[in-house]
Amino acid sequence: MNKHNSVGLVEKNFFHFAHPPNEMLFECGQKMGPLTLAYETYGELNKDKTNAVLVLHALTGDSHAAGYYSKHDNKPGWWDIMIGPGKGIDTDKYFVICSNVLGGCRGSTGPSSIDPDTGRPYSLNFPAITIGDMVQAQKHLIEHLGIEQLLAVVGGSMGGMQALEWSVRFPDMVRAAIPIATTTKHSSMAIAFNEVARQAIMKDPNWNNGDYYENHYPSHGQAVARMIGHITYLSDSALKKKFGRTHQKENKFTYSMENDFQVGEYLAYQGQKFVDRFDANSLLYLTKASDHFELADKYGQGSLAEAFSLARCKYLVVSFTSDWLYPTRQSRTMVQAMKKNNLYVNFCEILIDYGHDSFLVDNPRLFSLISGFLDKEYSSINKQGEKNAL
Repeated sequence: MNKHNSVGLVEKNFFHFAHPPNEMLFECGQKMGPLTLAYETYGELNKDKTNAVLVLHALTGDSHAAGYYSKHDNKPGWWDIMIGPGKGIDTDKYFVICSNVLGGCRGSTGPSSIDPDTGRPYSLNFPAITIGDMVQAQKHLIEHLGIEQLLAVVGGSMGGMQALEWSVRFPDMVRAAIPIATTTKHSSMAIAFNEVARQAIMKDPNWNNGDYYENHYPSHGQAVARMIGHITYLSDSALKKKFGRTHQKENKFTYSMENDFQVGEYLAYQGQKFVDRFDANSLLYLTKASDHFELADKYGQGSLAEAFSLARCKYLVVSFTSDWLYPTRQSRTMVQAMKKNNLYVNFCEILIDYGHDSFLVDNPRLFSLISGFLDKEYSSINKQGEKNAL
């Protein structure tokens, strides 16, 4: 285990809430409880509780954002490159929180969780969820931790949607928001890719209308769904640079239906790896939640500017030149709506070839942007505290 600039050994925690008769009301109109959120924290919460940063994961992420579970663990958390001592989100300064979203399958309540009334997994009896439901559950966690206001909410992709939702839904609880490689609503193309992925799962003969937990798993359909999604996270230049048209076997065409190209083998590997760690029903629920996210309709009667009129925080919006899933024009649209409300907004488009997943790779420009933005906001709190003490 390489502990250099790492938060070191970490532990997954579980927050249980919404116990009957105080079940959580989902946006679909159903009530449910008790519920659980898996979460991890890094760094120390200061005395005034003003240094809390909530990190929000993307579609198939989880609460394990940084550090290692044991000294033999060779794989750190999914954003370990960003979170830690001296890193973009510096745990020497900030108290960092990351929870697995409601509807997920990595410790938080979701379709694969056991229904206490039946003793069997909820499966499709789990309520339809929204980005708003995820944020509502996170709010319960933040209040449980005794935090009245977050220094910042930070997230990429679906995590960015949650950051935007936080900023307009609970404006008094957020000082700053950093939505990265995200959108205020899915394009038709993004919805189309998600629909094909869902159909791949639901057409698998083992899916059994979601009731597969005690039988055969819909492995083939889920692997194909992941292959489809993974393509959208990359870019043409990244795939060309990594694989080109390299063949599997001595640069030969097999004249059969075997996979001839290395890029195909790579996608097959990604699909199988995903099956081993994620629940198919959770993927259905979370892609649906992302598809139905539309900030303008929910908070602005169709006007994005009106939706952002609810916000009070400062924003750092980041996009990537090679992201064709959530292209920069979508970020510019949200920035324009923010500025119409005279909100403090920093916007940066980063030149990089890695596609939508660029926020997950070693990216010095992104690190410095986040670090500088957080430090400036945290310094303003300290200066205000010193002024009030005089």
